[in-house]
Amino acid sequence: MDDIDNISCLEVLDNLYDGIYYVNREKEIVFWNKAAEKITGYSKAEVINKRCSDNILRHVDDSGHELCCYGCPLAKVIQDGLPREATVYLHHKQGHRVPVIVKITPIYNANHKIVGAVELFSDASNTMNVVREIAILRREVFIDQLTGIGNRKFADMNLRNLFENQEFYGIPFGILFIDIDNFKHINDEYGHEIGDRVLVMVAKTIASSLRQPDIVARWGGEEFIIMIPKIPENKLLEIAERVRVLVEKTWLDIEEKTISVTVSVGGTMYQETDTISTLINRADQNMYLSKKAGKNCISIDHQSLSIGQNQIKFNQESFQQWH
Repeated sequence: MDDIDNISCLEVLDNLYDGIYYVNREKEIVFWNKAAEKITGYSKAEVINKRCSDNILRHVDDSGHELCCYGCPLAKVIQDGLPREATVYLHHKQGHRVPVIVKITPIYNANHKIVGAVELFSDASNTMNVVREIAILRREVFIDQLTGIGNRKFADMNLRNLFENQEFYGIPFGILFIDIDNFKHINDEYGHEIGDRVLVMVAKTIASSLRQPDIVARWGGEEFIIMIPKIPENKLLEIAERVRVLVEKTWLDIEEKTISVTVSVGGTMYQETDTISTLINRADQNMYLSKKAGKNCISIDHQSLSIGQNQIKFNQESFQQWH
């Protein structure tokens, strides 16, 4: 690496807490520190002399658009020399998406010409309530052993808390029911070991897409539940769509095959006459409406969002049933 020849400097960079990598003008990675290995799962040997777009990091933004295809911050910095900062989702080697805050700075040679750029990135995964509560309780009874997120008992406990907070303080909340589409086909074609890896991938992707107060748990099988406090109804669909898109843009590399999945989402807001049972049943029924609508879509009470569309459309069946 001609432009960075100070060995002591490289040693410092290699041992920083944040991930750092250096690219030349062709956007080939020529330096990759230990933290970058830890955050992404990719070793130095796997990325040196490759581009981040070579099926490695494949950054996407909050809407699921692949930045390597358009609007690449690295390319812009190399082109105009202006530092940039953004929050994006990178692709972990294990398949799930990891939110990171990236800061990109141009690198100049002795002739003041741009010869590349340095990207510093830090893991921005929200420390979810599920993780906090598990750390406090330190009781494996609330942990789903496969995915590492909360289990059904943890979900039940938090649902009771949400109902109590609503009763005493009037705090609104909503829930999302999420089911992996065609999961039986994954198990049948690739085996249960790969199926388990898909469950972990989806669980981690969901968890990384949430706000700090949101809670995610595995409800059972390939179903997950997200409990979302302090949210108006019009924002519930936005969170559901972010989860749907990020799962859709996530994949596993198994030998020479790429495995990707989609999810069907059903959601609902707490209503004054609700019990935990009626709330769960309503979200579950809305999720099945998404299945009937073709899968990989969202149904939230009187709203639905179909695959490939950005426009909310009226769901007459759901509206008549629940309103």
